[in-house]
Amino acid sequence: MPFLPPEPNSFPLNLFAEDNAVLRAERRWWVLHTKPRQEKSLARQLLQAQVPFYLPLIERRSLIRGRIQHSHVPLFGGYLFLLGQRDERVTALATKRVVHTLEVSDQRTLWDDLTQVHRLINTGAPITPEERLEPGAFVEITRGSLAGLKGRIVRAATGRRFVVQVNFIHRGASVLIDDFSLIAIKEELEEPVKG
Repeated sequence: MPFLPPEPNSFPLNLFAEDNAVLRAERRWWVLHTKPRQEKSLARQLLQAQVPFYLPLIERRSLIRGRIQHSHVPLFGGYLFLLGQRDERVTALATKRVVHTLEVSDQRTLWDDLTQVHRLINTGAPITPEERLEPGAFVEITRGSLAGLKGRIVRAATGRRFVVQVNFIHRGASVLIDDFSLIAIKEELEEPVKG
């Protein structure tokens, strides 16, 4: 089976560009909880309707009948992030693929969380979905392609992992961090503290 490129996982494609101030000012984030396995179909319909959204996708490799199969799966199964006005939310609901919508009160924090997830995925590093986030040291990466990302460190059987959280849905994404430089920072993200 040929390796298919991923479908667009956001609209517009430059959703996280710094110069998208107009888009940010006119719309707000809504978290859409979808019916099982409907995230990509919903994304296709939103793309067709030109409603801004973000569906974080990661590559998944599986061994099926002795052959490696590649696919792109949602990082957060059951969730799609809609950046819209109220009528655009109604457009999403009209697809009959949404179980319910969650209103986001802290827009700035969700923007920051999703921007970090987007940046993490774009590194091409192998990413592991994190269902239940454990408390740990809050750090910032200081060198490498992930410099500037802030997240938590958790220990797993495979070693130390750096977790980027989407606090609103209590999920995250992680990468191994053996080759990154880290500094401990305060929880409020104010000034770095030595640790």
